[in-house]
Amino acid sequence: MWRVFKKELLEMLRDRRSILFMILFPVLLFPLLFGGIGLFAAKAVQDAQNKVLNYSILNLQHHPQLVSDFAADAGFKFVSVSKNDFKRRIQSGELDFVLVLPESLQHAPLDVGQSKIKLYLNDASLNQMFTRVKEKTEHYSSLLQDDMLLQLGLETSQKDALMQPIKLEKVNLANEREDLGEKVGGFIPYFIFVLLLQGVVYLAADLGAGEKERGTLETLLLAPIPRQEIVLGKFFAIMVAGLAAALVTVGSFIGWGIGIGQGLAIHVISQFFSQIGMLDIVLMFLMLIPVVTIFTAVTLSLSIYAKSYKEAQTYMGYLMMLAFVPIILAMLPGVSLDSGWAWVPLTNVALAIKELIKGTMDYSALFAIFISTAVIGLWALLFCVKWFNKEKVLFR
Repeated sequence: MWRVFKKELLEMLRDRRSILFMILFPVLLFPLLFGGIGLFAAKAVQDAQNKVLNYSILNLQHHPQLVSDFAADAGFKFVSVSKNDFKRRIQSGELDFVLVLPESLQHAPLDVGQSKIKLYLNDASLNQMFTRVKEKTEHYSSLLQDDMLLQLGLETSQKDALMQPIKLEKVNLANEREDLGEKVGGFIPYFIFVLLLQGVVYLAADLGAGEKERGTLETLLLAPIPRQEIVLGKFFAIMVAGLAAALVTVGSFIGWGIGIGQGLAIHVISQFFSQIGMLDIVLMFLMLIPVVTIFTAVTLSLSIYAKSYKEAQTYMGYLMMLAFVPIILAMLPGVSLDSGWAWVPLTNVALAIKELIKGTMDYSALFAIFISTAVIGLWALLFCVKWFNKEKVLFR
């Protein structure tokens, strides 16, 4: 078994693609996902806020102050339109929005009631138009409120009590780590599981179906080595690669999290990742060991069954889609380790990683997590060994 293990491991280390999946992907993917997407999102929001909007206002005479406020703002460019074609021009992209001012704006609100300004825009895309226009109208709405309070003989200080007699004030007792961990912690296992699968899928397909195509599997079977030792040697070689990917993934996750936070001068993110202790990092890695066992055994079984490398890749694609199910379950509301999910393989690991990131892990649940996941991993390994001993599977 160890000869087969050593042989497969040496071949793996000589294969540049193996190194790519085991090390480069985990190291490079996190900064691309977290840093790249974060920077892109921030730039997109900034561009939307700074974009000069082409607008028009119909019935300008009904509120000269509001018209002047838009005209004085460099972020808006007035375009003259008629009542008949402004909708067409918005849909064609010539205009960003049009305001239609009601006649009631010329009169006191207490006499005519609430005035409704109609905002016409194409809101199918993500933009900041409604927010930017609302800021203008809310300013004048606030001024009118103050005037009405004075007419009613009320002090301006009574405005809040009049408009909102009861206000619910939220006092969040969660610390920054728990709060941010709850928001992003559910997505971290998703990326970790994907990278782990990437670390074993290619190798499993190559050591099973790949050897069939190259004709080296028959030669290996003729060697004076029991079949169970052959499959175990392949299994442990793939598992070592998977564990290496797991170690690099967890390290990359923590390292890039701190680096991105400091590089972007985001103190909260940097502090959040720096608060994740060494014990939590070690526990994350240890919980990934049975997960890697499951992934290795299942992918190697599929590879052994496949007639060709291409067929094996097809099976691996379906497997990766199925692997998302337990992670999605872990992100659903009400799904937590203290509600019986600690015994559900893969889902429990995703939940535990989230709790470790938040700093709210109930360490007594680790027993259930390790036992349930290890049992499934052992069963998958025994199935893989039995599968490899079937002639009708090896030589389909």
